[in-house]
Amino acid sequence: MSSPLLRDCEQFHRRDFLRLGGAAVLGLSLADLLRAEAKMKQEPTAPKAAAHSVILVWLAGGPSTIDMWDLKPDAPDTIRGEFKPIPTSVPGLMISEHLPKMAGEMRHATLVRSIHHSIPAHGPGTLYMTTGNRPTPALNYPSLGSLAAKLLKTPVGVPPYVTFNSLRAGTAGGAGFLGTAFNPFEVEGASGRGGQMRVRGVALPPGFALKDLEDRNQLLAEYDAYFKGIDQSSDIVQGLDQFQQQALDILRSDRTKKAFDLAAEPESVRSAYGQDPLGQSALAARRLVEAGVRFVSIGTGGWDTHQTNFPRLKDRNLPQLDKVLAALIHDLAERGLLDKTIVYCVGEFGRTPNINRNAGRDHWARSMSVLLAGGGFKRGFVYGSTDEHGRAPETDPCSPDDVSATIFQQLGLDPHMELQTGTGRPIQLFRESKPIAALCG
Repeated sequence: MSSPLLRDCEQFHRRDFLRLGGAAVLGLSLADLLRAEAKMKQEPTAPKAAAHSVILVWLAGGPSTIDMWDLKPDAPDTIRGEFKPIPTSVPGLMISEHLPKMAGEMRHATLVRSIHHSIPAHGPGTLYMTTGNRPTPALNYPSLGSLAAKLLKTPVGVPPYVTFNSLRAGTAGGAGFLGTAFNPFEVEGASGRGGQMRVRGVALPPGFALKDLEDRNQLLAEYDAYFKGIDQSSDIVQGLDQFQQQALDILRSDRTKKAFDLAAEPESVRSAYGQDPLGQSALAARRLVEAGVRFVSIGTGGWDTHQTNFPRLKDRNLPQLDKVLAALIHDLAERGLLDKTIVYCVGEFGRTPNINRNAGRDHWARSMSVLLAGGGFKRGFVYGSTDEHGRAPETDPCSPDDVSATIFQQLGLDPHMELQTGTGRPIQLFRESKPIAALCG
């Protein structure tokens, strides 16, 4: 998208002028030029989509990836910690002994071991990782899910973006400058113990029929029309109108309701994911992408391990993540959905290579790992490496911007395309990014 500042008062772009001048030099007629221009306009500029949907598995607090995906068994004991590496289904690839199920699924996944940034604080780090743009006081960037809701087509009756977890930073996960219409649909009852989940804002109270809501909605629309006549710049009202229309479409359709009915799944499948909130959210996420949802965010907290890092990881965090993540990737692969679904497992930063005096690890953004699976990413692949102590990338350093741009490129979107803020300011999707071609197979 070209900036208006690059055009003259008659709306000719500098490139247009150069093209016209070049045509004259080459002896092209006006008809030749118009035919060439038409052909150029017919050619798609966006990359071909390899993926349809994304499931973000968010590890809130900053996971100790040096104890998960990038162990350093030859480092001093003050760095390597208590865990030992085990082989995986990918020859030569080792991960933590407390991720045995994921060891079997690594043939489907890519590890990026060389991500780094410079924000070791929970709120700003979360914003950076979930938007793909370094936070700035001047602009509230939209989350990856909100970008997907804005730019990707979703079937009528299906929410474009669903979240099962509240991220730590106040505005993380939200639509930012895109406005209210592209905020996520948030799930209530994420434990799923009764086999049912509800999406906040699109679940009717007992005794309240859809016809009652439609009647009220018509009355509200009449009031809205009056107030919009008074305030034509009310972006919030317009955004709420669009969000409300999506909610009504979902209520009129049974696609989303069926997706949240986890009781329809065999008990063996539900047990494979686990009967805890993370497991049942992951199962619902799989059912949602089957229904056409473009972006689903699930997650779990407890990864801020300043104290007793190793017991907390060994006894709670890693066994739970191992079960859920392996079940999700395996289930998607078995159903033929992994080719079109990106699974992205990440937190806001990593943990210090050095173990502190409380047997914990502190915030460390200078090096971290993330896991990607499906959606056209290479399988059984490792990108980048860190130095012998895991302090910094040694090969192929990359940023959160780069990974986010690569994900959106796999979704068929140009990561450098521009959107406009409410004031008309053009903003690139990921302003400092360079997609990582080596990740894509």
